[in-house]
Amino acid sequence: MKGDGSSSYSLWHRISFALSGIVQAAKAEKNLQIQLAIAFIVLTLAWILEISRTEFFIILLLIGQVVSLEMVNTALERVVDLVSDEWHALAKAAKDIAAGAVLSMSVISAIIGGMIFWPTF
Repeated sequence: MKGDGSSSYSLWHRISFALSGIVQAAKAEKNLQIQLAIAFIVLTLAWILEISRTEFFIILLLIGQVVSLEMVNTALERVVDLVSDEWHALAKAAKDIAAGAVLSMSVISAIIGGMIFWPTF
């Protein structure tokens, strides 16, 4: 926010704010909790099946994208709720579009993950 002096915070403070946001989202958002549990299972499976380093990096990128999009979706939903207490078609559309972004990335990630893991079975 302009004028709040945030630019004068040290790098450590800015990192701690970001980590606080991750923890808040992980504690409050059921979908993020589910996605993190799935990520843990996928990473465990990747380790057990000894997928290639390149495939592992792809899996990490996909997990990072899904988790990051979910946090952006959460932030957008909170901002929309803050701005308006009343139902509005544009607010609904904004929330639905952000949720759709998470869903589409999740589906694409599942397809790519399937393509990586399928040959190992």
